[in-house]
Amino acid sequence: MAVGLGGAVNAPKARERKMSVSRRRILASGAALAIGGMSSVKSGEALAGAVPPDVPEWMREQGGPILSPAYGLPSKFEKDVVRRIREPRATDTEAFSVTPLQNLHGIITPNGLVFERHHAGVPEIAPDQHRLLIHGLVDRPLVLTMDDLLRFPAVTRIHFLECSGNSSTEWRKSGYHSVQRTHGLMSCCEWTGVPLSTILGEVGLKPDAKWILAEGADAAAMTRSVPIEKALDDALIVYAQNGEMLRPEQGYPVRLFLPGFEGNMSVKWLRRLKIGDRPWHSREETARYTNLLANGKAYQFAFEMDVKSVVTFPNADRSFKAPGSYEISGIAWSGRGHVTRVDVSVDGGATWRRASLQEPVLDKCLTRFRLPFSWQGQPLEIQSRAYDDKGWMQPTRSSLIAARGTNPRYHFNAIQGWKVAADGVLTNAST
Repeated sequence: MAVGLGGAVNAPKARERKMSVSRRRILASGAALAIGGMSSVKSGEALAGAVPPDVPEWMREQGGPILSPAYGLPSKFEKDVVRRIREPRATDTEAFSVTPLQNLHGIITPNGLVFERHHAGVPEIAPDQHRLLIHGLVDRPLVLTMDDLLRFPAVTRIHFLECSGNSSTEWRKSGYHSVQRTHGLMSCCEWTGVPLSTILGEVGLKPDAKWILAEGADAAAMTRSVPIEKALDDALIVYAQNGEMLRPEQGYPVRLFLPGFEGNMSVKWLRRLKIGDRPWHSREETARYTNLLANGKAYQFAFEMDVKSVVTFPNADRSFKAPGSYEISGIAWSGRGHVTRVDVSVDGGATWRRASLQEPVLDKCLTRFRLPFSWQGQPLEIQSRAYDDKGWMQPTRSSLIAARGTNPRYHFNAIQGWKVAADGVLTNAST
């Protein structure tokens, strides 16, 4: 098998078999409620009066009033579904938090759970005072207000956003047993804004315009060089996320968004776009966000995020509890296009079964995959591998390390294995 700089491997032919499960089998497996008590999932710990046809206490009184609170919040019983710090850092402003992928359903990440990555904290910016400058190799330099941006024709698209450091701990075996900590620098949202090509059409590009410098308004003045081809393709100037204005930690009032590219290039709190004829080689693309290869050279400008997937159920917080029927589930994505196939193995990669892909299957977007599975209490090692429409396949960890070594800090997209013990406890298979 061959591994390219993108980390994909030529796809071998694998044995496949399909497995279906009926509603009758699920009910018979003990995974559902029985009249008068709970199944073995709760080991008979049902609360008295809470199982139909009994009437529970919350049906015997009026509920809370409307607008409590005015901005809706999750149930208090979901208080543990939060972003977390993966590990302590020297400062809480040059830091990041991770998304609880194990608690999510479908493909959309709620705004309050989208991972964070900050280089100098979150600035507080009044939208009526914010300006976006477009200058450099253009015919008509512009300074745009937020009101100006909102007057342009808008588009809405669903795309993932992944930090290039997502799963970077797995280069050297992290010891993390939570998918939130290994893969949580990843979210997927509905983004609304103005195509960058529209803005560039307003200013007019000079013939030698080849690159754009994007600069943020945070204290780090985060800057990245963007190829003009990407800017004219699907790049967006975004001001809304999942139907509401951006959250402060996600770039309020406006950010750049580059679908499929490493997350740090989607510069938040965007204040300036300078058009030039070459990349700027800023700190964030020389000292940071380059990969040190096995031969000692640094690989620069690895923009696209590689094809990747991860199983999110079972997980360390919620695993198999009793023998019976379950559904293995997870997410897959590719920064080059859309996912075409996901295989799942329960024997550490010895054999593979093809999972079903849940619609919608979109370009540069998370795709949910599902596989019915009957667990009989045996130890397992569960893996998933994804393929995309450009011919890339997710590599094994050993093949990726053989190609790149263990020096890189970014773009780790190898197959992730989870070991499930006979008692259902789940651990990271690479430790």
